[in-house]
Amino acid sequence: MKEKEKNKIIKQEKKELKNILGDLEGKARIYAERLIDQAAFMYATLCELQEQVNKEGAVTWFEQGSQKMWRENPAAKTYNTMIRNYTNVIKQMGDITPEGKKSDELMDFLKERQ
Repeated sequence: MKEKEKNKIIKQEKKELKNILGDLEGKARIYAERLIDQAAFMYATLCELQEQVNKEGAVTWFEQGSQKMWRENPAAKTYNTMIRNYTNVIKQMGDITPEGKKSDELMDFLKERQ
């Protein structure tokens, strides 16, 4: 994925999350904006990693000197770690979201992304 495409995904993700969390004020708003930045970056990176795993496969052939074996694709390993972190960030956003939106927009958003 090219940097321009990744930046476009980040920008779109920030816009969607800010729409959902737009009613927050004060410290909650500042905290939400930090989470939004992290979530948007992680989502774009997850898209990039997913593209790489789709192209190379979940396991790759590894050769280093006399050592030869199949191993988990490093991109798949990173994806698995990051998806958990992304889900946690989205859940943190849910914790600071007003009740009405928490059950509707944010949870629908998370379901779309998984």
